[in-house]
Amino acid sequence: MTGKVTESHKNMKLFSGRAHPELGEAVAKELGTELVPTTARDFANGEIFIRFEESVRGADCFVMQAHNQPLNKWLMEQLIMIDALKRGSAKRITAILPFYPYARQDKKHRGREPISARLIADLLQTAGADRIVSVDLHTDQIQGFFDGPVDHMHAMPILTGYIKDKYDTANMTVVSPDAGRVKTAEKWANELDGAPMAFVHKTRSVDEANKVVSNRVVGDVEGKDCILLDDMIDTGGTIAGAVRVLKEAGAQKVIIACTHGVFSDPARERLSQCGAEEVITTDTLPQSTEGWSNLTVLSIAPLLARTIHEIFENGSVTTLFEGEA
Repeated sequence: MTGKVTESHKNMKLFSGRAHPELGEAVAKELGTELVPTTARDFANGEIFIRFEESVRGADCFVMQAHNQPLNKWLMEQLIMIDALKRGSAKRITAILPFYPYARQDKKHRGREPISARLIADLLQTAGADRIVSVDLHTDQIQGFFDGPVDHMHAMPILTGYIKDKYDTANMTVVSPDAGRVKTAEKWANELDGAPMAFVHKTRSVDEANKVVSNRVVGDVEGKDCILLDDMIDTGGTIAGAVRVLKEAGAQKVIIACTHGVFSDPARERLSQCGAEEVITTDTLPQSTEGWSNLTVLSIAPLLARTIHEIFENGSVTTLFEGEA
């Protein structure tokens, strides 16, 4: 053997699926690196082909994918990417799902129903993922579905930081869209200088998807600027109804804030016309403000980049949200 032996070094590689390449590029920029060149294409029958254009042997690999429409295609693509890394002898594979798919199906409401959120975790594990990173899971129990580390990150500091910079917190009330989100609303209220709280009482149909009726406000919102929060907004019916109820109860302004803007039709129409002062979301899913004057999109890339850095350096991810209950 000739030459001197050099000390081995860790090797981080970042990958992005095709669902949201802009977010992948933004995270890579925050980390001061580049995405690994990847060939990805669809066959005529819809099958997906993936090949990475450089070696991944012994690398610490991070695979990002958004899960917007067509959700099942992008989920399958991420699974295939993970499988390709596993077969390419990657040292460790972290699946990054900013928006965890099927998160609302986290338990059985009635007989003969699936627990699809658990199935997603099983699929990721079978494909070869060693770790999962996600942002604002619909329910905390999803962390237990994956048999390995799950880093559950929170977008609240990003959203509340923006709100505090733009609005007067002295006249603010934090509103949960239902009783189930009151615990989250408490954290927001503490972050927003001890703002008072309220919640909207609603009823949900067990037979029709996305069928919710907002009934009345529990709490005093008269003359207040209300922050109406949720982890995700899909068709916007619940939130638009809550805005109406808050306005009828005397709210001065209603600002909507959510982490995951799914915004399936007709959400754009509903939320742009419901009377909300502003709709604030992050880019865990691809967003467009075109034709939507009251939509503000905040970047989740810095949070994801810091999380990746801490995992790669074997640091403490918990330090990124210390102070939260």
